[in-house]
Formats: sequence, C-alpha cells, structure tokens
Amino acid sequence: MVKAVRGAIQVENDPQSMGSAVGELMGELARRNGIAERDIISIVFSQTPDLNAANPATSLRRFGFSSVPLFCTQEPAYSGSLPGILRVLVTFNTDRDEVSPVYLNGAERLRSDLGGSR
Repeated sequence: MVKAVRGAIQVENDPQSMGSAVGELMGELARRNGIAERDIISIVFSQTPDLNAANPATSLRRFGFSSVPLFCTQEPAYSGSLPGILRVLVTFNTDRDEVSPVYLNGAERLRSDLGGSR
C-alpha cells in the first residue's frame, strides 16, 4: 500500500548545514519507517524563506536517490513562524499500517501533539 510520512528539522542557512540536515532527517525517517530507496515514490521538500543557501533536493542527490522524483518549494512567510525549518513529505510503498513522523533539532516544537520525535 502507499503511505506518506512527514518530517522536519531546524537548520542553519549554509550549504554544509543543509546537506547534513537532509542526510540526518532522511536517514531517521528511513530507519524509523523501514523505507528503502526503491520503495520511495516521491519526495517533496519545503523550506522557510530564510533558508536559501542550498537546495535540499540537490543535497539529497549526494546520498543517492538518483531515480526518485524530488521537488522543492518555499513556504509562505507566516507571521510567528519558526525560522530555519526544512520540511519533507515522503510518499512510499510499504506493508506497515502505521508510519512515524520525525521532527529534529528544534522542529519538535512544530508538533507538540506528537510528544517530541527525538
């Protein structure tokens, strides 16, 4: 069956931090949800307007994912939004009934209803 899982991480606005954050977030999403690259249908990244030093899709390609469709978009600048947030939505094939979202490095504040992801 097809499922989707979300995640987010707070990151500094520089290329090295973006690359590390993308790797950490995707690694943790894959680990917690048993996702292999071959299972992924597509990945959508969004980032707050203050994150403009690197493209998260380009950063992810450094880890492979050459056959996975990737898309990036900038979020609107909402008043009171948490800065430096990179979000991801991964759509994948799985036999699992439940998926586990991942919020890291300060992004846990976005989903206090989940009791913290780390």
